[in-house]
Amino acid sequence: MKAIYLDNNATTRVDPAVVDAMLPFFTEHFGNASSAHSFGAEVGTAVKAARQQLQQLLGAAHDHEIIYTSGGTESDNAAILSALEALPDRNEIVTSKVEHPAILSLCEHLEKTGRAKVHFIGVDKVGQLDIDAYRAALSDKVAVVSLMWANNETGTIFPVEGLAELAKEHGALFHTDAVQAAGKTPISLKDSAIDMLSLSGHKLHGPKGIGALYVKKGARFKPLIRGGHQERARRGGTENVPAIIGLGKAAELALQHMAEEQGRVRELRDRLEKAVLQRVPNCIVNGDRHDRLPNTSNIAFEYVESEAILLHLNRSGVAASSGSACTSGSMEPSHVLKAMEIPEAALHGAVRFSFSRDNVAEDVDRVVEALPGVVEKLREMSPFWADAEKKTNDSKPVFA
Repeated sequence: MKAIYLDNNATTRVDPAVVDAMLPFFTEHFGNASSAHSFGAEVGTAVKAARQQLQQLLGAAHDHEIIYTSGGTESDNAAILSALEALPDRNEIVTSKVEHPAILSLCEHLEKTGRAKVHFIGVDKVGQLDIDAYRAALSDKVAVVSLMWANNETGTIFPVEGLAELAKEHGALFHTDAVQAAGKTPISLKDSAIDMLSLSGHKLHGPKGIGALYVKKGARFKPLIRGGHQERARRGGTENVPAIIGLGKAAELALQHMAEEQGRVRELRDRLEKAVLQRVPNCIVNGDRHDRLPNTSNIAFEYVESEAILLHLNRSGVAASSGSACTSGSMEPSHVLKAMEIPEAALHGAVRFSFSRDNVAEDVDRVVEALPGVVEKLREMSPFWADAEKKTNDSKPVFA
């Protein structure tokens, strides 16, 4: 039986065309991109071409605004730490309560060690930022605002372009974690107020261990990793050339498939949600149903544990998740769903289904075939479900 993979927000399959693009740079074109001889020059040319592929995906004005990193976490850390160093007269950060751990863990550490005061802005019940609280947190003490473009658990999209403009009014730098958004939704940075943007290769059918940080021309920047003169002295260390080539190719393919992400992939997501809501009682779709990534569905099932659902789905050949792969294994409920004030009965029962262009309609049908029975079986074993059913029946009117 074919395995169904619906955990693409955790990682994606590397596209075969990406692998083909990378392979020659392990054995044939193996020179150091910083070397002056012909072996290095041909590799340097390829690295520049990959940078231009990323530039096009992001709609950036210049290819040198792209800095290669090891992934989203490094890019996020570099952006925030750079801002604090570049603006030493400011010591405040504004972020949200629903950010990825790559942002939240760093901000919590900076606050605990006294290096910065952090404003953690809340969200409403669909995961949209509290704009009034955001405006109130902005001041001339804020060095950087860091708000995600799209949430990794629910897919809810923040209006980052507008949020960046508000930050600019107070002279703060604006960073967005676009790890989930890049390649799934159109991005145009050329005329944007966004100063910095993070992305990761393995979220858009590229290799793991490679990412990028966009830094707008003219934005103040201090390197996180110091060493050689690579990346215009903004990120030291010999370039991971095969991965850089892979990221460039993945960016090129993502741009080509953007319409498919917005069309066919969205239809698969909607088909799943419609069928599940019709066949499974007491479940809700979490997140903004309008401003959301086209591939992401977070469905909470009341009175059952998501880990149990995932275990049974896995036995049926379906891979999904309960949220961020960076927090899997934690018994704590999702910090994102807690911030959204999801009802207690559903808080522990959320399952994230995240699609990619590799998925087809038959994948949805397999999930819909397996999921209702799984939830029903687990609810039969749940004392909380029995109590809920009893309360429902007791509240029904009795007719003579």
